[in-house]
Amino acid sequence: MAGMKGKQTVLDMVRSLAVVGLVVGGIYIFLPHDDSADPTRVVDYRVETITARRAAPYPLASPEGLSQEWRATSVSYERKNANAWHLGFLDPENQYVAVEQSTDTAAKYLDKVTQKAVATGQTQQVGDLVWERWDGEKYDALVRREQGHVTVVTGTASFDGLAKMAAALEFKKAG
Repeated sequence: MAGMKGKQTVLDMVRSLAVVGLVVGGIYIFLPHDDSADPTRVVDYRVETITARRAAPYPLASPEGLSQEWRATSVSYERKNANAWHLGFLDPENQYVAVEQSTDTAAKYLDKVTQKAVATGQTQQVGDLVWERWDGEKYDALVRREQGHVTVVTGTASFDGLAKMAAALEFKKAG
């Protein structure tokens, strides 16, 4: 009799799992879902930009006039981390482009934000500014070293895409 009870318990568990599986399958089939939907979470960076401009010891870079096809995906300002400013975007070709600024001008910081890109020795004129071109396996970058801080436009986008972002940047202090 004890052996029969063990078989019955296992059989009941299998039946319960089958019922739960049918319910979950039914929910999946009948609830609407779009597998082709874009999972990108777009963020609004305006408030963070205003706040960071008040705190940053350098003119903060933020794009103006980009088309709606440029989608901001991340934003942060970390005063305790060398006044690090970060804005991440997906460009119209779904390539990643980031604006990075910091008072940390060390090679280690540049290595981190450019994903180990290296200076090519070439420059690129974007508007009135001259940027250093950096080339890497994962990211390329445009780099501007200034007195006390560095600005980097980096990502998987082409140099043309990076230049579009650099051209849209406005460097402002609060006030």
